Amino acid sequence: MSVTSTSLRIADSIADMAGVLRRPFRVEDLLAQARRETGFSDFGDVEFLEPLRRLLAACSAPEANLSLFGRLATQWDVVRFLSNLLRFEAEEASRPEIADQRIERPIFITGLPRSGTTFLHRLMMQDADNRAPQVWQTIFPWPNRVGPDRRVAHVARQLKMFEWLAPEFRALHPLEATSPQECSEITAHVFRSLRFDTNYHVPSYRRWLDADVSRYLPAYQFHRRFLNHLQYQDRTVGQWVLKCPEHVFALRAIRAVYPDARLIFVHRDPVKVLLSVAHLTEVLRRPFTRSLDPKLIGRDESARWLSGAERMMETGDDAGLPEPVCHVHHMDLISDPVATVDIVYRHFGMHLPDAAAAAIERYVTELPNGGYGPRHYAFADHGLDEAAERERFRPYMLRFGIAAEINSGRHPPGFVAPAKTSASSTLG
Repeated sequence: MSVTSTSLRIADSIADMAGVLRRPFRVEDLLAQARRETGFSDFGDVEFLEPLRRLLAACSAPEANLSLFGRLATQWDVVRFLSNLLRFEAEEASRPEIADQRIERPIFITGLPRSGTTFLHRLMMQDADNRAPQVWQTIFPWPNRVGPDRRVAHVARQLKMFEWLAPEFRALHPLEATSPQECSEITAHVFRSLRFDTNYHVPSYRRWLDADVSRYLPAYQFHRRFLNHLQYQDRTVGQWVLKCPEHVFALRAIRAVYPDARLIFVHRDPVKVLLSVAHLTEVLRRPFTRSLDPKLIGRDESARWLSGAERMMETGDDAGLPEPVCHVHHMDLISDPVATVDIVYRHFGMHLPDAAAAAIERYVTELPNGGYGPRHYAFADHGLDEAAERERFRPYMLRFGIAAEINSGRHPPGFVAPAKTSASSTLG
């Protein structure tokens, strides 16, 4: 056991004896703290209160079994989200033109996690005409009203701290303060996000969110509002490229909020990614909880992403958007990144600039394996059976012509170094 783990366990024992770990979170206390810290009082629409209460009830319950650090992190997180909501309301009151920003034809990348969605997102960000929310912007979307803007440095320190608590994280998901960030960090502001279900074991909250697909609509209405604020501050004209596996569960909301959106599904052998996503969930949860069950995590992740695969099958090529879904296969993406991105552009009637193609070439040369470290997993570690999982996901693989990757239970499920060959594209 590491010194860090030992210290956290000692802190948990002391907090438990003091009764700290059994105290429920009080919504009113966190609202008051956000108001004190920001100096603002008006939240505007308080529709976020119900999902917040659901989340905090789950985090207070034995199901989450939060550690002392988990409780402190939850409080910090919630107060930060609430503070951002207060700031948004205050900025809109003094700058009504924020609401006039136009978000046109945004591109949404989604698919099973660990399938190459992050890789494709970062490749597309090599085009200077594309833009995405960066990690620091999703944490602190507005600078302090006085003093220098140190948000990037502040978030970089936070990431370093988390890497100290979870040393495996960087090899599993390389992340910098300036990296493009997933949209789940945006929708978490209104407490309607699978981001919480990834970081904590909160099945009661997850069941509430899953019970009605319309519950994603307010999350994506806020998502657009969030982009308005970023675009207003930047004023740079660019194509929004957005990424999150969670989008597969919110396609109806995306269509309602962004009727001109463009949609990309990234496909990979799901059996290949299950162990990777289960292990990442385990690593992310470990600092926040006093107990972990890797086999329960494995079963939960398999069920969640089987549902995600079924959503993609139901959608096929037609998500009800002006343009058909663009299908990208993982093996094409890693074998010839430039050609695959070029095909994505042409699918949407766009042109990949020569400078962007050259930048993609440099990116994959300078960052082999996508920056991911070597990994080795076994199905038994997460209570899964390879043959059974392959059978469960067989309809998805057949529907999209996904090739099985050999040695799926033993071979590391990360990116391989791209080779400069022509992609054998199977874009839909």
